[in-house]
Amino acid sequence: MIGLLEIELFNNASRSLKDKRRELHRLIDKLHADFHVAVAEIGAQNTWQRTELAVVAVSNDARHNNQVLERIVNRIRTRHLAWQLLDYSIREVF
Repeated sequence: MIGLLEIELFNNASRSLKDKRRELHRLIDKLHADFHVAVAEIGAQNTWQRTELAVVAVSNDARHNNQVLERIVNRIRTRHLAWQLLDYSIREVF
């Protein structure tokens, strides 16, 4: 099963694309290391305060994927204070 999290984030502290990318790489590296998921920026790449990410979890249990992706949303809300969660959706792709 493949679980997909699409998430839109806003960073009010970013003053340039360089600032945004530095913070974004920290977030992506942390999510990958802590949750063993694939993360990619899929939108707003040239906007310096906003980003859209896709996070993919793969396992043989759809419920497990959903739990992992929900934990990621909660982690971003509570620990990654540089990023404000604007919107997200979770769905099973396969």
